This record gives sequence, C-alpha cells and structure tokens, in this order.
Amino acid sequence: MNGKRWRVGEALPELVKPPVTQIQLVQYSGASGDFNPIHTVEAFAKAAGLGGVIAHGMLTMAFVGQMLTDAIGERGQLLEFGVRFRGMVRPGDVITCRGTVTEVSDVDAGQVVTASVEAVTQDGTVAVRGDATFRTGLGRAEATGQGGERG
Repeated sequence: MNGKRWRVGEALPELVKPPVTQIQLVQYSGASGDFNPIHTVEAFAKAAGLGGVIAHGMLTMAFVGQMLTDAIGERGQLLEFGVRFRGMVRPGDVITCRGTVTEVSDVDAGQVVTASVEAVTQDGTVAVRGDATFRTGLGRAEATGQGGERG
C-alpha cells in the first residue's frame, strides 16, 4: 500500500485465514513456548471445561498483525497495537481479520493512522478486538534506519 492516503471510515483490506489446524496449534506451542495442554490435548481441554481445544489468543492476535503489516506496506511502520481477547477460536475455525480507520493525521511526507481492528470466526464470534496505530509514507532512508543522523 505504498503511497496510499487513508481516510477516516475507510476499511483496511481484510485478511481471511484458512481453517485453524491442530498441527498449527502444536507448531505455535513450540514457537511461542506456550505448552498449556488446553491448546493441544482434547481430553485436557474438555476436562478444563472448555469443550475442546482452543487456539492461543496470541496466534489470533498475530493474524491481525499480519493484516496490519500487509496494509501498511514495506515503507510503513507499526507504532502501537493492542487487543483484548473476547472469544475462543477452535480448530476448523476460519478467521477473518478486518479494521476501520478511526483517525488520520498528516505528518511529514506521510500519515499517522489509527484503526479499530478485530478478528472474527466464520460464525461471527469476535475473537479479538483492539486498536492499532501506524505510520505511512516513510522515505527510504527513514524506513531502513540509514539516515537522519547529524554530527
């Protein structure tokens, strides 16, 4: 999205993830170090009163992060990003990540944009909801950290 000018009320491009898999949850457990068996062992999750295995909340947040970085582009910069975990994601769920621009400020050669963001399951359950702020339009030297120092 290099060169894009955002407007309040504009939707970020949606990201639809394929169904969450049991293998994906095991892999995420290893990558994150979160080996809580509610994420990988059906019997344990049922005994814990969850009705079955649930995905890591941080995995769902990472999906929203992917949507944001796709929208921001290589020349942008994610400044702030936070969510609240609201609903459970289970193996087989298809996650749709979306956002809406809520505030725009023009700065230098770009914009600082704030957006409300969320991830929902195929049945409309909101899994995470929050806000993100990003900057667009960074020049090449600024985006790569190769400029700006004066002595």
